[in-house]
Amino acid sequence: MRKLDDILEEYEFLDGDERYRLLIELGRELEAMPDALKTDATLVRGCSASVWVYPTQGDGGTLHFLADSNAAITKGIVALVLSAVQDRPAREVAETDIAEALAPFDLKKQLSSNRTQGVPNMIALVREHAARLAAAA
Repeated sequence: MRKLDDILEEYEFLDGDERYRLLIELGRELEAMPDALKTDATLVRGCSASVWVYPTQGDGGTLHFLADSNAAITKGIVALVLSAVQDRPAREVAETDIAEALAPFDLKKQLSSNRTQGVPNMIALVREHAARLAAAA
C-alpha cells in the first residue's frame, strides 16, 4: 500500500477527473478481502455504498486492515483512510487523527456529500478497533 504522503503528492498535481481516477486506482490496489469477511459485523454504517473493514493483528502488535466496497470511488476513499494507518502499532493507530491526516485532500470539496458521508464512521471504526487491541496488549 502506498504511503499517504506519496498519494498526496500525486493528488495535488492532478485535477478533477484525474483525482477520481487516482482514487479508483487506489481502490484497485487494496489487498483482496475474502467474501466470508464481508458480514454485518464488518459493515461500516452510514456509507452510501457498502463498505467492509476487517482488522487483523500483525507482527509486533501492528494492525493490518482488509477492506472492500461495492463502489469504485468509495473503495478508493477506503484505501486513502487505510493508507494513513496500515501496518502501524495499534496504540499509534488509536491516537492518530485520521481526519486531520486526510484534510489536505479536501475530500468534501472534491467529492459529493454522498461519497464522503461515511468517512467519519469508517475512521471511528478503525480507531475503535485499534483502541480495543491496544488496551488488550
